Parts: sequence; C-alpha cells; structure tokens
Amino acid sequence: MEKDQFHDKLPRLTPRKRAPPQQNPLPVPETSPLPPPLDPACLNFCEPSRRILSPRDHELFQASPTYDLVLSFVFSLSQAAVDKKLSAVRIEDTPSAVRQVLSILSSIEDTVQRCPPADQGRSRFGNSAFRDFLDSICTQSPSWHTSLGLLSRPAISEVSTYLHNSFGNRTRIDYGSGHELNFIIWLLCLNRLSILPPSNFPALVLLVIPRYIYLMRKIQSTYYLEPAGSHGVWGLDDYHFLPFLFGASQLLHHPYIRPLSIHNELILEEEGDEYLYLNMVRETMASKSVKGLKWTQPMLDDISGAKNWEKVEQGMRRMFAKEVLGKLPVMQHFLFGSLVPAAEGMSRETDVAVKPEAEEEEGGEVVLEENGARHVHRDDAWGDCCGIKIPSTVAAKEEARKHGEEEGLRRIPFD
Repeated sequence: MEKDQFHDKLPRLTPRKRAPPQQNPLPVPETSPLPPPLDPACLNFCEPSRRILSPRDHELFQASPTYDLVLSFVFSLSQAAVDKKLSAVRIEDTPSAVRQVLSILSSIEDTVQRCPPADQGRSRFGNSAFRDFLDSICTQSPSWHTSLGLLSRPAISEVSTYLHNSFGNRTRIDYGSGHELNFIIWLLCLNRLSILPPSNFPALVLLVIPRYIYLMRKIQSTYYLEPAGSHGVWGLDDYHFLPFLFGASQLLHHPYIRPLSIHNELILEEEGDEYLYLNMVRETMASKSVKGLKWTQPMLDDISGAKNWEKVEQGMRRMFAKEVLGKLPVMQHFLFGSLVPAAEGMSRETDVAVKPEAEEEEGGEVVLEENGARHVHRDDAWGDCCGIKIPSTVAAKEEARKHGEEEGLRRIPFD
C-alpha cells in the first residue's frame, strides 16, 4: 500500500518531442523571366546618376520593374552555372562579344602594370596611385565599348559609367559589394542592348565573372583597397558576395562535395580552381593570419552546417535580396540611367542639392533634406554606410611579403 502511494507521487516521464526545424520567414526569391532587349533607337541615353537619396526612394526602387530586372539577371546567371565546373566553357567556343569582354579585362590588368603603386612607406591604407589607374581606365574606355558595337557617344557614356565604377571608389580607395554590383549592371546593360544575349550566360558566369574576381584580387593587392564598410561583408568575404551565390549553384547536386567540405583543405586545394565557392573560401583562408573559419569568417562557418547546397543557394538568394538590394547604405550609391531606369517619383541629385558622388569630398556630416539625405563621409566616426577606415588583410599580407617577414600572427588594423 505504501509502495503504491509512493509511486503515485513520482512525476510521469514523458519523452521529449524534437523541436521542429525553424523555417526562414523570408521566401526564396524566384527567377522571373528576363524582359526582351531594348531597341537603342527608342532610348534617350543619359549619364547614370544616383536616385536613391532617401528611404522612400529605396522603397520605390524595391517595388519597381528595375528591382525585378536586377534580380532576374543575377538569378539567371546563377541558374546558368548549375552543376557546371569553371572549365565547362572554353574561351575558343565562346561568341566574339564574350571574348571581347575578356579582352577588356585583360587590358585593365595591363593598366595595373602601367600604374604601379606609389611609395607610401609601410602604410597599409589605400594607395593614391589607384586614382591614376581609374583615370587611365576612363581614357581607354570609349575604344573598348566601340569594339563591343556601341557607336553612339551617349550610349558609350552611359554604359561605360558602370564599368568605371566596378573597381572601387576613387575618393575612399575602397571596394565592396556595391562596386561588384556595378560590374554586374555593366553586363546587364550589354544584355539589354542584345550584345550579351541569354545564350552567353554560361560563359559570363564561368569565364567572365571569375576573370573579374581574379582581376580584382590583383587590384586589391596592388592598391590596398580597403573593404567598403568596416562592418565586413556579412562574415563571408571582405570584398565580394556574388561568387558565393554562383559557386553554390555550381555545387548544387555535386556527388561528394558537401557544405562541410569547405573545412577540408585537400578538397579546397584540388577543387578550388573549378568551383567559385571553394575558390573564395580558399582565398579568404589564405589572407587571414588565424586559421579556422570559426574565428575569421563565422558566417561561412555557420553556413557550412547546412544540409545541402540547395539550402546554401537559397540562403544566398535571400541574402542578395535583403543584404545588397535591400540595404539603403549599399543602394544609395546605385546608378540609374535609361537602360536601368529609376522608378517614377524617385529623387534626383539636383532636387536635393546633392553633388554627383565623384565630386563629393570626404568629411562633414550627413545633412538631411526634406525629401532626401546628402551622403557625406566622416573620417573620425563609425558610419552606418562606409564606417571607419580599416586596412585590408590583403594589404597586411602584401606588406609582410615585401619586407620578407615570416607568415604568422600579424597585427592588422590601426597601426
């Protein structure tokens, strides 16, 4: 009897139910069909300018056909890379327009050789010779675009502006995802003019994009471009984002490379030349003084726990929409013209007394206007846009190499 009473006092043991997996509330952006190319005869070409000068302008952009156009183009490029190695497309098999784009990138690399960095002692901040490099690019640009089939001076002026802004900011000598986006918009403009039709997309993502990334690494290491924004690029990479999206598409159904494989140095070494995602991880790890993605790129480390590459690719789509196109500090630098038009009602630089970005000077505070905000940088404060100036790990590595210092722990910022 006493045993029965004692038994009744014991709590019942019930098995724990496994918590259901958390669902991402953000839907995966879909790839909508690209609109047909534009007729150049019906366009009024113009010098691209900033039109996102306030939160309201940003909202108008996100509800506009241009927003859908950019998403569609980027995701179409990503789909063209699905399950393909970089070596799947050979240069000799590509159309002449793609070969001409590659030739332009080679000419830009030659320009780097002709514009050596200035002697700045052991400074690891941006090198002033970068401005000479950009000036040379602008001088050569008209002939490059003529070779692509653009004969109208206004057309060349509009399209070339995006190329000029694809390599970094002239004033700040920095580079980030906004400059990377300018290169994509340059390709989009050529697509809208029927120079790079959708049949060229596999070659663009497997040949042109990697060539651009390799070129940017040379520019970054030569002129010590600072990361645009001292907050980092979401823990993925100091400079780039889109190679992770395109690289995840390449690995979508790979038979043995899993997201966790990024921690396997042998796989990175053997497969990094064929897959952009692995190549970016390998390059990122090589530029850091501390081994282990857990410490240097925590988001990459976290993403490696994904069940498969489909989850990674979907996450990268969400991130592009939310963290690039959806962020005002990034998109306030975006340029609109006739090929990538602004939505009706968006501000103009002249309306809110804002100079073109190329004419703005460093220093001062942000001056709010009634319909917009003037974007000015400060050298002495942490800003939501470009933050404080931080030397890149690339610069630290190059300085160590130049002075014959051994690999090991390096003091990176502020000294």
